[in-house]
Amino acid sequence: AASQLLSTGANICQQLLQEQVSNRIQLVVMRHANQLDLVFFERPQFYDLIQSVQREVMYRPVGMVQTAFGLIRSVLTFLSLLALLLNLEWFVAAAALLSPVPAFVSSARYGWQGYQMMRWQSPLRRMMNYLTALLTTDMYNKEVKLFTLGDFFIERFSSLFQRYYAEQRGLVMRRYLAGAGWSMLTVLTNGLTFLYVAYRTLLGSISVGGLTLYVQAANGVSQAFTGLLGGVQSMYEHQLYLKTLFELLDFEPSVRAPEHPIAVRRPIREGIEFRNVTYAYEGKEQPAIKNVSFRIDKGETVAIVGHNGAGKTTLVKLIARLYDPQEGQVLIDGHDVREYDPDQLRGEFGVLFQDYVPYQFTARENIGIGRIQQLDDVPAISAAANKSGASTLIEGLPEGYETVLGKWFDGGVNLSGGEWQKVALGRAFMREAQILILDEPSAALDAKAEYELFSRLQELAHGRTAIFISHRFSTVRRADRILVFEEGQLIEQGTHEELLALGGRYAELFNLQAASYR
Repeated sequence: AASQLLSTGANICQQLLQEQVSNRIQLVVMRHANQLDLVFFERPQFYDLIQSVQREVMYRPVGMVQTAFGLIRSVLTFLSLLALLLNLEWFVAAAALLSPVPAFVSSARYGWQGYQMMRWQSPLRRMMNYLTALLTTDMYNKEVKLFTLGDFFIERFSSLFQRYYAEQRGLVMRRYLAGAGWSMLTVLTNGLTFLYVAYRTLLGSISVGGLTLYVQAANGVSQAFTGLLGGVQSMYEHQLYLKTLFELLDFEPSVRAPEHPIAVRRPIREGIEFRNVTYAYEGKEQPAIKNVSFRIDKGETVAIVGHNGAGKTTLVKLIARLYDPQEGQVLIDGHDVREYDPDQLRGEFGVLFQDYVPYQFTARENIGIGRIQQLDDVPAISAAANKSGASTLIEGLPEGYETVLGKWFDGGVNLSGGEWQKVALGRAFMREAQILILDEPSAALDAKAEYELFSRLQELAHGRTAIFISHRFSTVRRADRILVFEEGQLIEQGTHEELLALGGRYAELFNLQAASYR
């Protein structure tokens, strides 16, 4: 009964410890990822590493603790029985010790191969997870059904799994068949040991009681040493997988706060300036931004236009210091952005990217996280929603600002693309920002909503610096100044009227769009 109670208690402790350790590792990964630059999240290898950590590492620390206790028991048993064997014949003890070694070497070798397979199969598993997400989340479901892609994705998943399974099966078969083969050596050695001791008993050198004792000791030493080597091999395998976690934690952000950051002035006095800025993405020979120089004055509303891939969004990310330029300087209020603390600097921006996030939280939280300190400040959140045009929408929801948005959780209410964008814009207005950055803010809005949005923006931008990216020239023409980019270079700038009079690239793009409305 006591043994059963101890075993039950140990199982409870092990399960609870596993939950705690897994949670701790998950928090470590989340906190570290939060510190890393945006550039890491644009590398497939980074996602492979993250998945390897989440798939294989979570249970390893608890496994190491269990293995350590097993090693202690094996060592104590091994030492006590080994002394007895050595009193008989040294080569009997040597045989008991050496027979498990080949199995240990084989197991360690296949453990290394398993680790290597885990690493190079990570992209395959990620693709399988992605295909699963395509069929099981609302983000993709509409298009999957409209294009009848379900069977195609299922077939692709099955094909990938067969490849994954074949590779795993080959390793598993080799590992366990080799282990079984080498285990036979241990069985053979134990059999020869028994015959030798029996022969000594027949000669009268050992009593019948001694025969039993020595055979049990030889088996015990062999089993204890096998357990010891197995524990060492398990520790080796655990540390291989934990190395993946440490490899992730070794990543260091390049966008760092300086040792002595300067404070961002309120209000900003000198606006934004680019001085000969060049930035190229990893693996790209052609820079996204090449030797760009311009100035945006305090309180000025500037539109950035150009074809897709012209470098517009890269500019915005450089201003917000999501990237640091490889050449040149980005200045805000007369200081290089690298002189500011990145978090404090970003607190001065109200940003709405085209690929905004539809958080599956309450409407209050969706807007309030724009200024996390005011997450429970309903009047401030309501004011931001009013500025973005989301207030009427939210007040009409079943629970108002406490209604969960999205369909992932019970009681959630889904929104249209334009409604989500108004909510996301509310986050930007929560910031009390000195600089507004809007990347295609009207992309999901109809003509009336677009007109209402930019009527608000003109009022809200008063006294602030506003930068917006848009392909709609009905929006662009309202800006104080327009910057025209092509292939990462600034090729024209001026007011709408000045650029039309210039008859250059802007005029060409404007006339093409205008012709489509005739």
